Amino acid sequence: MNKEVLKKRIESYLYAEFGKSVAHASEHEYWTAISRAVMETIGPDWEATREQYQKGRTVHYFSAEFLVGRSLLNNLMNRELLDTIKELVEEAGFDFDSVLNEETDPALGNGGLGRLAACFLDSSATMELPVIGHGILYRYGLFRQEIEHGHQKEYPDAWMELPYPFLATRREDKVLVHYRDMDVYAVPWDLPITGWGTPNVNTIRLWKVEPAEEFDFNLFNSQRFDDAVIMRNRVQDICRVLYPNDTSYDGKVLRVRQQYFFVSASLQTIVRQYREQHGYDFSQFADKNIIQLNDTHPVLAIPELMRLLIDENQQSWSEAWEIVTKVFAFTNHTIMQEALEKWDIEIFRFLFPRVLEIIEKIDKQFREVAFEKGHHEQEIDALAPIHDNQIHMALLAAYACNSINGVAMIHSEILKQEVFNPFYRWWPDKFRNKTNGVTPRRWLNLCNPDLSAMLTRLSGSDAWLTDMDRLLELKEVAEDTNEMRNLLEVKARNKERLARLIKDREGIEIDSSFIFDVQIKRLHEYKRQLMNALEILDRYYKLKENPLLNMPPVAYIFGAKAAPGYFLAKATIKFINEIARIVNDDLDVSQKMRVIFMHNYNVSLAEKIFPAADISEQISTVGMEASGTGNMKFMMNGALTVGTYDGANIEILQQVGEENAFMFGPRLKDFPATKKFYTSHWQYENIEGLKRVVDTLVSGAISDGNTGMFRALYNRLLQGSSYEKADPYYVLGDFAAYRETRSKAYAAYRNQINWAKMCWNNICASGHFSSDRTIRDYAEDIWKVEPKNIHGTLG
Repeated sequence: MNKEVLKKRIESYLYAEFGKSVAHASEHEYWTAISRAVMETIGPDWEATREQYQKGRTVHYFSAEFLVGRSLLNNLMNRELLDTIKELVEEAGFDFDSVLNEETDPALGNGGLGRLAACFLDSSATMELPVIGHGILYRYGLFRQEIEHGHQKEYPDAWMELPYPFLATRREDKVLVHYRDMDVYAVPWDLPITGWGTPNVNTIRLWKVEPAEEFDFNLFNSQRFDDAVIMRNRVQDICRVLYPNDTSYDGKVLRVRQQYFFVSASLQTIVRQYREQHGYDFSQFADKNIIQLNDTHPVLAIPELMRLLIDENQQSWSEAWEIVTKVFAFTNHTIMQEALEKWDIEIFRFLFPRVLEIIEKIDKQFREVAFEKGHHEQEIDALAPIHDNQIHMALLAAYACNSINGVAMIHSEILKQEVFNPFYRWWPDKFRNKTNGVTPRRWLNLCNPDLSAMLTRLSGSDAWLTDMDRLLELKEVAEDTNEMRNLLEVKARNKERLARLIKDREGIEIDSSFIFDVQIKRLHEYKRQLMNALEILDRYYKLKENPLLNMPPVAYIFGAKAAPGYFLAKATIKFINEIARIVNDDLDVSQKMRVIFMHNYNVSLAEKIFPAADISEQISTVGMEASGTGNMKFMMNGALTVGTYDGANIEILQQVGEENAFMFGPRLKDFPATKKFYTSHWQYENIEGLKRVVDTLVSGAISDGNTGMFRALYNRLLQGSSYEKADPYYVLGDFAAYRETRSKAYAAYRNQINWAKMCWNNICASGHFSSDRTIRDYAEDIWKVEPKNIHGTLG
């Protein structure tokens, strides 16, 4: 679509939606009109892609989260419209960046799980693979985070107050979802996912709940207004927020209700579409469909598909089970027991007794199989989908799915040797590794255009964007001092941009010449933001004692959300913010240290932080982080890893070598023996400086506002409990090694040219962590699908 046609389309949308000319439109109205015009250019190819994919085998990616980020700029780049639209915006008298910032981040996810799903859909579209995402259209997402007096406060993330032009509703595909206590409608809203260098447009289908009955009209007429809408509000709770707080029984019920809602709606649609072509002959269903379960949240799809096949589509139990065991594949994302979901059996009995009946039959079937394999009752009971009066979703998936994969080599080995070991012994062919990846289109080309332009110039084309291994050919550029200076200049500009954003957003001034030492990720104890904070406080005290200390200036940058019910995680946020207040208000250290907690961390903020980072903090307790993807984004943007031998850090190390990263801590094979004899009190008493910083939690030197938060952190580190030893995440155990390694990184930064060489080696080796490689592995090894080009047009 040429410039004049686009201009007319934008003008038409402004008149149609707002009754305004360009001259009188606001920035948001102009953004809306551009987005509508871009959707119009996408539409024909989107429809053609849907029709093409329906003809063959399709992958259905079930995920509770899709943290997609903003759509407009990504679509402009993918559809080769960026320069044209930029000219039109500027000719209309608007600032292009200001117009882009009118878009709100869709609140459809929280952390790495959701961002991974979004990267996978991007790669699938780019590689022209028939992959459809299935999830929930959350009204408020997780929450909008504000920091008040150092505390995290949660507010609704009202991202849909104004219409989002990239969503298309498909009311003709509305389905009824049945619970024992209510019926609801699931209405699909489709989000187009454009690919790079292809006309193909994939889809994420997001289900929105609607009540089967609007409200009780008779109660309303009787002036019982609140009573009239009680049921409507209960229904809308299903899609109101991502991960409702499940510390209460009602919260658990809502979680399970929410999970069933989207898997039932998606499966009903998949089954209906198959039946329209094949009738009740389901012998080809597994040939036409493969369903990837992204962690345990969608595992209810297993008994629900059994129910649909048996109760509504004339299949016997054995026929349905054969289909189910061919159709489903399971990705595990964690070894944390708290995240391997298990639900009280009474919740299922309350919500959907028929689904429970099917799970009980699956459980009985599993016990028979396990008994035949020679296991005694006690062993079997620990592995069965139902035990301890709970339904164990990961065990249900491990039994029923044809494929089980971890998301990094070390994680997949832990699954085989520990978490699912009996299943691995029985069915070794089920188990695979699929190391995570990130899309270079968003996480390099879109967010770091200067670096992207440099890579294209040196490579001779932008073909590396879909074949990241081409960057390996550029490794020798590290010996070109002038190019390394260019790389440092790119980083300096990115740091200047982030420094301005921090000033505008957080009110903190930082010098962009400081080392930017960054930890941005979900707040969890095993990710050890607390260890980072304690080490910063230790440096602060040392600097106060010796202002002439030979220490390079550092800006410590955090971004993290804590789950609303996670007290210790919220305590860590408070602790970081109190350290930030002390450090930033102290003029004695202001030329050496700054601490910044960037509130409401999301995709758009991440796109500004990754390109500006010098150091990537990947310091999880060894064996706890399944993979991580932030580590890959940092690497791709030329930040160096300070990290443990955990998750994908190990594979990053394999790609770049020990000389291009800063690693510390025990290896996984040695850690059990280390932990067995570990007592945190020894470190507390004997490691120089450690007692002083830990004691600030209870000495009154730093206040938690009389909430008891810091005392709880102190007790966690030193006291333990009746069921768990003190410091279960080895924070004090790794403190000394972490401090030493961090100091080595800071010392290395002084030699800027050599630092640039290390960064360059990381960038050139990052191709292994492109989500294109990951998706290629899934497509060939698990999904068995091939590319399908629609032969459409771009632009």
